[in-house]
Amino acid sequence: MNAVFSNKGTIAVFVLPTLILFCGIVLIPIFISSYYSLLDWNGVGKGTFIGLDNYVEMFKDTRVINSIKNSLLFAGASVFIQLPISLVLALILASNVKGEGFYRTVYFIPVLISTVVIAQLWSKIYNADYGLLNVLLQNIGLSSWAQDWLGQKQTALAASFIPTLWQYMGYHMLLMYAGAKSVSQDVLEAARMDGASRIRVAWSIMIPLMKPILKVCLVFSVIGAFKVFDLIYVLTGGGPFYSTEVPSTLMYSTIFDMFRYGYGSAISVFIIVECLVCTILINSLFKTE
Repeated sequence: MNAVFSNKGTIAVFVLPTLILFCGIVLIPIFISSYYSLLDWNGVGKGTFIGLDNYVEMFKDTRVINSIKNSLLFAGASVFIQLPISLVLALILASNVKGEGFYRTVYFIPVLISTVVIAQLWSKIYNADYGLLNVLLQNIGLSSWAQDWLGQKQTALAASFIPTLWQYMGYHMLLMYAGAKSVSQDVLEAARMDGASRIRVAWSIMIPLMKPILKVCLVFSVIGAFKVFDLIYVLTGGGPFYSTEVPSTLMYSTIFDMFRYGYGSAISVFIIVECLVCTILINSLFKTE
């Protein structure tokens, strides 16, 4: 087998089907979108080549700038709220707590539920008339806090963050849990024998040894925040008054509501470049000797 897998021709045979599929589903559409982004085209007939005009307009458009800010806030919430909570849960479960398998399954269940179902569930929780959140606030004497969470610019964006952070918290937790479980028990036992507390073991030994999986979680979290679409679209549609709009929802409305395929393609190319640049930056931050 070693002789077979050391043969470059054999490797090419095994890689080729996946490479063809990747090119057909990912690379070719990216190149096509890049070409469309250079056109003034309504999706029907022949487009007019306008060069980089769509990109120039994009960075002057206040809706685009606002959507980029929202996606950056989304990424910040994912990195500084979702990932730390996932890490704490993973470290607790990896410490052989009672019912470890049960809690691992429970936390992962939201990941398996459709995002549309999640959005519908949280829209009912946030409902201004009969939503669970407002009813709970009224029952504990905080009626003044009850409001239309998704209908106001001040609260809509934060309210949209919470369902996504909740849904994918279990996903990152499971990845980190696997990373924590892969740490050698001999190393941990030696640290405990030297008198290190659980917090000290987690901070000084487990987390540094989990750097590769933490990098993966960070990349997935940031990219997921930049390309989030379905939950925002179902919850708010980008409203009210574009306060929850992100580049992907703006791209969708630009293409399918305003029929500006060239301009919408420019936004899609920006999303791709944004994700690529952030991935490179994160990889460089985690680069080790």
